[in-house]
Amino acid sequence: MAKIEGFRVMNFGVLEEIQLGKLRNTPEVAPLTPLTAVIGKNGAGKSTLFDAFGFLADALKHGVEEACDMRGRGGFNKIRTLGQTGPIAFEVSYREHGKARPITYGLSIDVDDTGRPYVCNEWLLQKRIGQKHNAPFLLLESGEGFVCTGDEKVAEVPDNDSDYYDIEDLIQFSERVSAAFKKEAEVVKLQDNRKLGIATLGALQQHPRISQFRHFIESWYLSYFDPNAARALPLAGPQRHLSASGDNLGNVVQFMEREHPKKFREILARIAKKIPGIDKIATLRTPDDRLLLRFNDKGFKDPFYAQQMSNGTLKVFAYLLLLEDPEPSPFVCIEEPENGLYHELVEILAGEFHDYATERQGGSQIFITTHQPNFLDGLQPEEIWVLDKGKDGYSTIRRGSDNPLVRNLVKEELPLGDLWRSGYLDAKQSDAL
Repeated sequence: MAKIEGFRVMNFGVLEEIQLGKLRNTPEVAPLTPLTAVIGKNGAGKSTLFDAFGFLADALKHGVEEACDMRGRGGFNKIRTLGQTGPIAFEVSYREHGKARPITYGLSIDVDDTGRPYVCNEWLLQKRIGQKHNAPFLLLESGEGFVCTGDEKVAEVPDNDSDYYDIEDLIQFSERVSAAFKKEAEVVKLQDNRKLGIATLGALQQHPRISQFRHFIESWYLSYFDPNAARALPLAGPQRHLSASGDNLGNVVQFMEREHPKKFREILARIAKKIPGIDKIATLRTPDDRLLLRFNDKGFKDPFYAQQMSNGTLKVFAYLLLLEDPEPSPFVCIEEPENGLYHELVEILAGEFHDYATERQGGSQIFITTHQPNFLDGLQPEEIWVLDKGKDGYSTIRRGSDNPLVRNLVKEELPLGDLWRSGYLDAKQSDAL
């Protein structure tokens, strides 16, 4: 399954420039782990980092102008980092699978003379077979540029291969595109430079690598779970995947019961054992052929239905059901899943996420923002990233494993949650130590 190795964002809210994991210009850095937990104090930028992934997904689906106005973002000028005049930029490095050559996607967005956001630059790079150089197969500036058709046979490339471009070079790529690339590529001109090139070209059969990357981002699951929406009675028919808000929870239950009845009963029994106080979870079909979730509480004779369950229980059930998706998303991003949960449920959920991401073959890569210490217990320092506010008001980020003291304390079996409570993961205290 495809995995993100590194992510970089510039001029997006308080994220003036931060980088997580391995990118083209940092080949010596370890890639992101199957599970990544980002921690930080209130106002450090956790929600903004979560929204950076959401913005990319929205821009692919709707275009950059619409994405700037969605989800309360308030438009481009509200999103761009205060005091900055450069474009908002993103860089994503990912692999389709473990032995595939990494692909790097870059995107920069600015406003035109009328004040409307548009795509300044967009590119996709990949190492050529038998060569150490990153070669472009998509380069666009304001919707015009070059694209290579076809695909190449996948080959392994050593991780220490280190000939990289800088993002600043690529932003000005029009002066640096080689004659060889222009010769082997076809010229393209998009009708709308407010739409991503990967959205348009990725729909064409002759661009399989672009199509793969488009499908990768389209498949991201970003959770905006709303317990009230999840309580709604299913009005439509069975649906394969859980929606971002969870408002189709009943429809997913219908799908699982119809398509995988035996496995679904096993899943319900397994989930029931993991939620404290719940003795059994079953389904009840109504006269109008809708399927209701029925929870048996150990302290009560009569069952409760999903519409009567607490926010916390419903949230945990929805996330555990998400992890049982037979066709999981390659990337699951959740903001503060601990909200509304008491500490025992937090620990259970954290353990389930970690086991799923690290031990289940073909499981999703999971990215979580949190400020709950209990969520960190059982994780390793390389899985933790700490966001903090710098003196200039911009966010900084560091990996937990960058601090040798933290690594040594974890080796002594001190939980990361306790280190977070004690301030050892705090950036300022780490610098002092």
